[in-house]
Amino acid sequence: MKRLKMRSDKGIWLLVVLMLLNASAHKLMAQNARFLFSGNITYEKRVNMYAKLKKAADEEQGTWYQEIYDQYRKNQPQFATVNNTLSFNRNVLLYQPVAGQPENRNSFFSDPSVTMRNTIFTNLDEKMSVSQKAVFEETYLLKDSLRKIVWKITDETREIAGYDCRRANALVMDSIYVVAFYTDQIPVSGGPESFTGLPGMILGLALPHENTTWFATRVEDVVVPAANITAPSPRKAKTVNREQLTTTLQSVLSNWGNYGKNMLKLFLL
Repeated sequence: MKRLKMRSDKGIWLLVVLMLLNASAHKLMAQNARFLFSGNITYEKRVNMYAKLKKAADEEQGTWYQEIYDQYRKNQPQFATVNNTLSFNRNVLLYQPVAGQPENRNSFFSDPSVTMRNTIFTNLDEKMSVSQKAVFEETYLLKDSLRKIVWKITDETREIAGYDCRRANALVMDSIYVVAFYTDQIPVSGGPESFTGLPGMILGLALPHENTTWFATRVEDVVVPAANITAPSPRKAKTVNREQLTTTLQSVLSNWGNYGKNMLKLFLL
């Protein structure tokens, strides 16, 4: 019995030592973790076109939209993709499309969630942004304060592009449900498009009811000079604030039914 008890005691002590060593290793890794304040992030935006068109066909309840949906499924892939980059240096960020991409247009159907390519400059210190938006045949330069988003941080985690991320949920524009995954290893409160306000960089973003996601596929640990991160300034653009752009779009899309309402949300997102 004594020998058995001694072996049991040795096993307990061995387990304690292993736990202490493991805790020390994690502490050392945390102390040596590199926090990224400048770099480039590549995001892949994916739009589930089958789901979007099916939803639109169900809402419109007309044979013409059902025909669009059926024809699209025969000739087009399920997901339309667009790649964008986010360059950042602490308080300044620039989000823009990757140059040289196909426009994802076809003669049969095009959707603003795919064809619209925004360029967005954000200054976190000044809490303002400048967005270049192409809306139909017009180019708008939207200058306004950062959108205030009330995030609810959860305990759910996942790894994205090699970074540990935590989930947060929010509701924007009163009706769009947003799921974001951010990492505090990049302590910059930015993300794709105009989404900000979390205690770290957003590497994953989903609009479940809009069938659209943005996920980082690459994070480059490089120094991007702040002087190279500047606001867009197209020659022929109408400068507006968010309220003015909303009023303009509402007047244009007021007779477009549910399709117009959906487009309005996409243009203002």
